[in-house]
Amino acid sequence: MKTPHKILPIPGDVFDIAGQMAFLIRPTVPASSATLPWVWYAPTLPSLPGMEEQWMFQKFIDAGLAVAGIDVGESYGNPSGRAGFSALYAELTRNHGLSRKAGLLARSRGGLMLYNWAAENPSCVACVAGIYPVCNLSSYPGLDKACAAYGLTEAELGAHLAEHNPIERLAPLAKAQVPIFHIHGDCDTVVPLENNSGELAQRYQALGGKMALQIIVGQGHNLWPGWFQCEDLIDFVIAQCNRTG
Repeated sequence: MKTPHKILPIPGDVFDIAGQMAFLIRPTVPASSATLPWVWYAPTLPSLPGMEEQWMFQKFIDAGLAVAGIDVGESYGNPSGRAGFSALYAELTRNHGLSRKAGLLARSRGGLMLYNWAAENPSCVACVAGIYPVCNLSSYPGLDKACAAYGLTEAELGAHLAEHNPIERLAPLAKAQVPIFHIHGDCDTVVPLENNSGELAQRYQALGGKMALQIIVGQGHNLWPGWFQCEDLIDFVIAQCNRTG
């Protein structure tokens, strides 16, 4: 069997889980607890995580956190992708010493993937952090494009949207008191603020959940370094992961 290969922003282990490529970057210092706190990044795709995440990942591993992810393809948060996420979670917590609660870090469409998994596994989530994350299938990629990943027609996905749309699946996370932090630009035309992070914040707070939304004026869906060097986001993830790790 060919050894999996992936270029990562920081060297780490790359391995196969049920035919899907996964990665694990271990921290530079030993864990202070019996289990290793960790950050779960999505989307993991052939070009992601990218070098723009290098500085941020280094901050995490220097703070004693591992960073991991799995490539489930362009799933848009579908049930098959969630099953791949569950396989990664089981492997890392059972065989690699990682904490039972992960800090979720969603970049862009990784929001669909991580939020849909989190809604079904709230007890496994230390926090959710997002960099202009997609939270609403109707907004991006749109039901006409997402339906194929779900094996449904556009009309069928629309009829079952509450089962698959992050903004409609927040109650379990609010009940589990999972803290959330998003950073999102007010000029994002790909993943509009108001239909994604803005809508999620309104709904989550109405459910009694705790969420901070940092709006960046004048920025859109781009590779501005500030997205990946946001000290507030990094400090939030480290604090929450260490609190539950």
